Amino acid sequence: MTPRLELRGICKQYPGVRANDDISLSVMPGEIHAVLGENGAGKSTLMKIIYGAVPPDAGQVLWDGQPQRLRSPAQARQLGISMVYQHFSLFDSLSAAQNIWLGLDKALSLDQVRERVDRLAHQYGLELDPERPVHSLSVGERQRVEILRALLTEPRLLILDEPTSVLTPQAVEKLFATLRRLSDEGCAILYISHKLDEIRALCQRCTVLRGGRVTGEVDPRTQSSAQLSQLMIGAEPPKHQPRASQAGAAALRLHQLSLAPRDPFGTVLQGLDLTLRQGEILGVAGVSGNGQAELMAALSGEDRRLAPGSLWLEGGPRGPVDISRLGPGRRRQLGLHHVPEERLGRGAVPTLSLAQNTLLTRREPVGLLGHVSPRRCRELAQTLIQRFGVRAAGPDAAARSLSGGNLQKFIMGREISARPRVLLVSQPTWGVDVGAAAQIRGELLALRDAGCAILVVSEELEELFEISDRLVVIARGALSPAVSPAQTTVAQIGLWMSGLWDGAPGAAASTLTTATEAGHAEA
Repeated sequence: MTPRLELRGICKQYPGVRANDDISLSVMPGEIHAVLGENGAGKSTLMKIIYGAVPPDAGQVLWDGQPQRLRSPAQARQLGISMVYQHFSLFDSLSAAQNIWLGLDKALSLDQVRERVDRLAHQYGLELDPERPVHSLSVGERQRVEILRALLTEPRLLILDEPTSVLTPQAVEKLFATLRRLSDEGCAILYISHKLDEIRALCQRCTVLRGGRVTGEVDPRTQSSAQLSQLMIGAEPPKHQPRASQAGAAALRLHQLSLAPRDPFGTVLQGLDLTLRQGEILGVAGVSGNGQAELMAALSGEDRRLAPGSLWLEGGPRGPVDISRLGPGRRRQLGLHHVPEERLGRGAVPTLSLAQNTLLTRREPVGLLGHVSPRRCRELAQTLIQRFGVRAAGPDAAARSLSGGNLQKFIMGREISARPRVLLVSQPTWGVDVGAAAQIRGELLALRDAGCAILVVSEELEELFEISDRLVVIARGALSPAVSPAQTTVAQIGLWMSGLWDGAPGAAASTLTTATEAGHAEA
């Protein structure tokens, strides 16, 4: 058979880095083909070349055996190529349906698009309200918009760049069923993921990149995760041995924290009571859009509409401090730091350098009179680059020039190295390769052992079970009982993610296992 897509000798040079170096690969009709590589290996650049968003410096792209020079994504879509970006390309002020409509053939009316989106969302288990403005959606819900937009084009080649990074396990299974169905219908799929188990379960072939070059091609179904990791990063990622935490006094306390949403589509937070202790990691699981964004905005100080007395920072030299109405800057001064789920635009300013981005949350480069020292900014950025293995051209590189995983490592490093008393983290390893994910988790565990209180919101249950000392679930703006990961199961947490626990508002009571009840009593 003629390959649906064939690349021959693709090269792409950026200032200070050769992103793609003589890359060749082919994808057959109906094949699910993985592209595997560590952060900065050149995967996203290669996909943008295929999609017409970036021109190659050298090499040839063949489509159904015919040479093509793709000058724009619109031309790629005419051929039947669709792409789901790791960093979303959505307009915040428009609704989900309007964003999808912009990327489709205008022969369809907006009403027809809304109807198709609604039907596809239910069919594939990617629940989404087409009328919701994008700015009100969580990261996981925005991922659903991108996936639905791609599916509506009925693609002949579908490119997926980290499509499951913020999806729940249930949504991942439904997405895989959809991809297998598309494959059976003849659609070729290029699949980028750092989740090795997903690649082994889904893909028939795997091309491995390292340093912008192809280092191998294997059938992932015949490889173990350790073997794939060895091909990708040259080593097996370290495994963290679970260690019991030495939880101390309370560090952050929520007392009947209730909050109405700031927009009509948000989630109401309903009387949340929770205590986060020194020297522990508390994991928060849940289906995207159930109040995670509202909770983190309230805890970080982005939303200061809390009732006085509903949020306390404890354990400081002056005793408990009511921080309910304090802004993010004042909370950082008291030792509370935050890593948002959105890297570009909130975690970092895309157009500013890494050195300049250190000033968003770090005050070391600022003198007593408020003067900023560019030298100290660069020194701090260089320290973070070296300690956390960030692949960048240097401290003066713009944040947007980094791959998603490398930017995530920089932002996480910026907050971890500040030695906070309390650290709030959303999606700590989103889009990060297995080696870097292991490093970030190790740094969080080390920070916990140093006495920091850490709250982690993640949609990766495996991650939460690995690093958390206690787990809670957020559903419909309410918090479940807290349990030890050793005393519950993924199945039990999955039930709770649907709001099925004793005392959950608006839900039928579930029957808890003896182990879970014991964990609740202990918590």
